[in-house]
Amino acid sequence: MFDFSLYVTFGLLSVAAVLAAVRVVTAPSLADRVIALDLLVVVSMIAIAADAARRGSGDFLDVLVVIALLGFVATVSVARFIERRGAR
Repeated sequence: MFDFSLYVTFGLLSVAAVLAAVRVVTAPSLADRVIALDLLVVVSMIAIAADAARRGSGDFLDVLVVIALLGFVATVSVARFIERRGAR
């Protein structure tokens, strides 16, 4: 039963990643694109966590922390850039 739920999880994560990638391409503003990229970061983090749960190993959990920090810093940096430049 656990394997089936992981297949469903990875399927839904794939759909979410595709929809976020479409939003990155079709978004009308820079802020919308940044939010879609942030969603892609979160989806990748969830996929890594689900894979760690499937394997029963915590080897890649340090990678999750690094990805979370990089995603946060990137989002804050772009938000400050948008604020100084002005939304167009």
